[in-house]
Formats: sequence, structure tokens, C-alpha cells
Amino acid sequence: MSKHDRLAVVGPVEDAVRLTAGVLAEVGPSYRPFGDEELIRELAARVPGLTFSAAFGWMDVEVIPDVTTTAAWIDGDTGVEELLTLASPTSYAWPGHPGVRRWAAVTGERGELLSIAADAWSAPEVGFLAGVATHPVARGKGLSRQVCGFTTAELVKRHGRAALMVDASNAAAIAVYRRLGYTYRRVAAASVTSSA
Repeated sequence: MSKHDRLAVVGPVEDAVRLTAGVLAEVGPSYRPFGDEELIRELAARVPGLTFSAAFGWMDVEVIPDVTTTAAWIDGDTGVEELLTLASPTSYAWPGHPGVRRWAAVTGERGELLSIAADAWSAPEVGFLAGVATHPVARGKGLSRQVCGFTTAELVKRHGRAALMVDASNAAAIAVYRRLGYTYRRVAAASVTSSA
């Protein structure tokens, strides 16, 4: 998920510490433990070779948002890389990356991409929204809400739930997602820095 091998961790701390150490020894250092922030911080403090990497938000929704939109799935990915480079160069989702399935967009009068979002790393029971970007000249017009609303509706129809990850400091994005019905949960990831 999001370009990383993830090891989803839940449960009581003592059990999670023991199981995480054992599983990491089996699967190797490319797997990054992921779960509720408090649990991941405990794991990083107690599992040898594990370091806390980052805290962020997991947001999900099961209800189709009520959004009026001109967004639609686009054929191919022409223009997506250019818009991401300009408006969201740290995006995890990029055209051609494994798991990035398709792109939705709000387009301008000449067909230019104004705001985009991807269906990326979706699983049977949860569709995953990623790669959200809006051209700087088109910001403040509600286009991100439109493209995210469309993509969310499509993902919920297909998978029953839509989800995304967001930087905890990105208040503007979190506000957009909350208006679309998403709920926020504090999560984190850790990484292996030496043999666990």
C-alpha cells in the first residue's frame, strides 16, 4: 500500500511486540509496521531494530458523498505526471506505478487537467484514493472536493468503503475529506533500521 510493504499491527502491546518481532524476522526489513499511532510508538520503543517513521491520518468513509461534480474517469494518464510535478511532487501515486489503476479529473474548457485523484492500491473491500492534486491557478474553486467526491463515490460503489492517507499537518485536505464524510484516525508507520 502506498509504495511500501506494510505489516498491519493491531492488538494489545505485549502481544504486538512479540508478534511483530517474529513476523519481521520472517518477512524481512522491507515490511513497515503500520497501525494506530500509540501502538506503533510502543513497538518502535520495544522492538529491537525498529524505528518510528511517521505519523499521519487514515481517513475512511462508507457513504457515497452528495457532491455535484463534472469530474470523470479519464482515458489514460496524459497530463497527470505534469500536474503532479507542478502541484503535488511528493505524491505516492504516479502514472505507471504498480497498483495505480486509473485517474479521475476535473478538466477545463480546453480539456486541460485542473484537479486529479487516483484509484490506487484498492483492495476488494476498500477502495483507496491517492494522488490528489489541483493546478495552482484552479485552487480555491472547490475542484478538489469535486474530484475527490467523484472518486470517493465510485470507490464506495465498487468496494463498499473508500479510504486514504493524509499528512496530519494538511488541514485543508483534511477539511475537504471531512466534508465528504470521511472520519479521521491517527496512525503511524515504523521501519526496520537493523536486524530485528
